[in-house]
Amino acid sequence: MSEFNIDQLEEKIKKSESLLKEDLATVRAGRANAALVDKVMVEYYGTPTPLKSLANISVPEPRTLLISPFDPKSIPEIEKAINVANIGINPVNDGKVVRLQIPQVTEERRKELTKTVKKMGEETKVAVRNLRRDANDKVKKLEKAGDYTEDDRKETLDEIQKMVDQAIKDIDDIVAAKETEIMEV
Repeated sequence: MSEFNIDQLEEKIKKSESLLKEDLATVRAGRANAALVDKVMVEYYGTPTPLKSLANISVPEPRTLLISPFDPKSIPEIEKAINVANIGINPVNDGKVVRLQIPQVTEERRKELTKTVKKMGEETKVAVRNLRRDANDKVKKLEKAGDYTEDDRKETLDEIQKMVDQAIKDIDDIVAAKETEIMEV
């Protein structure tokens, strides 16, 4: 007898939520955050390497990000990678470290950022709904194949729906928290 694996669905939903959190961490909210440079890849001796593997990243002040490379010779590549990553901040290099001064975010820019955050949340919700649709299709196919009774199908579909409802509520909470962070002055 084939079985629908509800745990796999839950795992995929959790993965969608964690991807949303990672993406939201890179949205600049006027406050220094090491996650801002998480996706920056530095060309280091011909190999694209994550910035966090090449340097210590710290936040000495609320609006300053300090990047201390393990190899000072990599500073020009780090600066170049930050510029290429297009995070909207110009790196300042003093020969030993790279500083990123996070500018004050204007009210207009904050509103744009909240729209972006909402869009990211909506995209994640769509992904979760697609997972639900695929799971529902699998369950219905199992019933057609005779592996599931009508009661099993109804029970499983209810369980899937509850899981998706919870995930959408969680996504809304994650987005709301990020919006609050962005709108803080």
